[in-house]
Amino acid sequence: MISSLVKINHYDFENSLFEDFSTNHFAKDLWPLVYILSDGDTKTAYVGETTDAYSRMGAHLKHKTKSKLTSVHLITSEKFNKSATLDIESNLIKYMSGDNTFNLLNGNLGLANHNYYQKKEVYWDIFNTIWNQLRTVGISKHSIEYIDNSDLFKYSPYKSLTKDQSQGLLQILQSLATGKYDNTIVEGGAGTGKTILAIFLFKMLSSQLEDFSFKAFGTEENVYIDLVNQIKKVIPSPKMALVVPMSSFRTTLKKVFKNIKGLSASMVIGPAQVSKEKYDLLVVDESHRLRRRVNLGAYFGAFDKACIALKLDKHNASELDWVTMQSKHTVLFYDEGQSIKPSDTKKEEFDIMKSSKDTSILKLKSQFRVKGGNEYVEYIDSLLNNKLKEDSSIFYSKEYEFTMFDSIETMIQQIKLRDQESGLSRLIAGYSWEWKSNKNKDTFDIHIDDVKLKWNGTSNDWINSDGAINEVGCIHTTQGYDLNYSGIIFGNEISFNPVTKEIIVNEENYFDKNGKQSIKDPKELKLFILNIYKTIMLRGIKGTYIYVCDPLLRDYFESFIPKYTYDQVEVKKIFKTENIKPFENSIPLYNLKVAAGAFGELQQVEDVEWLSIPKRIKPSKDLFACQVVGESMNWIIPNGAFCLFRKYKGGSRNGQIVLVENTNMYDSDFGSCYTVKQYDSKKQEDENGWKHQSIILKPLSTESRYENILLENGDLSTFRVIGIFECLLE
Repeated sequence: MISSLVKINHYDFENSLFEDFSTNHFAKDLWPLVYILSDGDTKTAYVGETTDAYSRMGAHLKHKTKSKLTSVHLITSEKFNKSATLDIESNLIKYMSGDNTFNLLNGNLGLANHNYYQKKEVYWDIFNTIWNQLRTVGISKHSIEYIDNSDLFKYSPYKSLTKDQSQGLLQILQSLATGKYDNTIVEGGAGTGKTILAIFLFKMLSSQLEDFSFKAFGTEENVYIDLVNQIKKVIPSPKMALVVPMSSFRTTLKKVFKNIKGLSASMVIGPAQVSKEKYDLLVVDESHRLRRRVNLGAYFGAFDKACIALKLDKHNASELDWVTMQSKHTVLFYDEGQSIKPSDTKKEEFDIMKSSKDTSILKLKSQFRVKGGNEYVEYIDSLLNNKLKEDSSIFYSKEYEFTMFDSIETMIQQIKLRDQESGLSRLIAGYSWEWKSNKNKDTFDIHIDDVKLKWNGTSNDWINSDGAINEVGCIHTTQGYDLNYSGIIFGNEISFNPVTKEIIVNEENYFDKNGKQSIKDPKELKLFILNIYKTIMLRGIKGTYIYVCDPLLRDYFESFIPKYTYDQVEVKKIFKTENIKPFENSIPLYNLKVAAGAFGELQQVEDVEWLSIPKRIKPSKDLFACQVVGESMNWIIPNGAFCLFRKYKGGSRNGQIVLVENTNMYDSDFGSCYTVKQYDSKKQEDENGWKHQSIILKPLSTESRYENILLENGDLSTFRVIGIFECLLE
């Protein structure tokens, strides 16, 4: 058992600590180990590793800041070696920063992602064990899976930089230290890690040098230290800000900065704020989205006011001009392929800047986000620009799911399943439908066959908002974000000409008014639309699903994108009738006659058969299976599907899919008192504590006839949760 290989011992962090160490042979005999210093009152912690726990603790007890911490947890194992402890230290720093239970005193930026013996086979399991044990003692709160999907973790400055990013950072630091260049342009496509590099730079320049460990930079460690020293001498306390043009992404990054020690939400600003004061350094993320005075809608007034304040001709100025005027140094992260509207600053302005002797240029080439790598990125570019030949191979990668669907219902179901499994899976579409639901919440925007969908209900941080899984995002609410899986809907504004063999656009079906107003050249509109689709097709880390409305474009794509296959699993292939070992190789299948609809007469629970389950699922006495019937959950659970549930033993159920029982209601179709729904509850507090005010059981269906089930007062006494939905078994 992996758990038996790891021990975590707690000690009071004081001088008597050394006497306590005498009983810990790992500390006494100079074994490599990892430790966490912490203080529960201030929620402050420090992570370290050492082969000499005595001398390291002695140094920390004399340290001005660390000596104020009150506890130390020693993490030890006979499996530890120096490479392993360095790796575990780095992972703890990364995941504790993402967990956000403690504020870390660590200034080190994590370690290079190096390999060592049995790293994947053994030590990742060991780290998972350590993390779960730390959750039991309150050092950490969230699961690794939850943290992996959090923005704080995705944009953490404690993460290791790639070699590509490290070299880019070096060039930026050289420009700032020497003062040779006023501007640095960092070019890189979607997913090359531009935002992470920007945040890393902010953390480095905002921290005390002595708090840093620069060992991640290897043999160039001293080079980085010297450069940071030079910058701090020239600009001891730099006034700097991160400029983010898109309001949605800006909201997200403000939250990230707020929770990083040494940074603050006020450091993240919009372009309009640039005009109000001078800066030593302005870093612009997604600088291709800086605007000029074209199709600005309600923003015209603010744009003109800023130009007047800066004494600029509003008709010829752009937000790029504001940035360069108001800052001694600028770093611009730029990708011309992600310019999506005529209001975006023209490429020619960036070209002029790039040709200046005052500008340094560097390029990020390595794909940071998409597991399909640069090969997938190049394939998408070739697909959208008609560069693939008829005999070109269909894209396939063991590391990446790239799949085309002929049914929008099936793609929606699969995205919802991926969201249940991995989190952060969303539907995204091009601008082929008007946004009507922003004025009438009861109106559906997107109609495809019998499926009705709505655009994003909020423009700020939509991806992380409640209900996002049931909506469709657009380019403005997804640009800059990472997803695990994205389901891309190609609308009727884009088609294919089989004669000329090229993608064409239908302007009448493109509904972004500010996105096409003032465009006279059809080629320019086509470029923007292709850039939109290329950008949203590069959101998914693990996979991209495609559905195409236009039949001609669908035919073209089917030649180059793998098609989704419907695996019709026969029930008899699921069951094992011989060599049954209960809870060792199988789990019980309960004949509940579960209705994914409403409630009915009480059915008795009985074991009718044992079910073999996939090898990826470890049998336990908490697991059971049953068949779910009905269409009220068909976005996630198809009618007749066999589902895996875990017995409910307490804890929050909000937002989860549950199997519930209520004896006072009936289902006219299925005659069952059991149903499967998404659970939401409202609570109220009185002198006796918290109690349920009401419970809402929500259907997740493509059919509008299914309504919420509201349970109040007397209904709650006959209601109970049986199990929590885990996954489909087909």
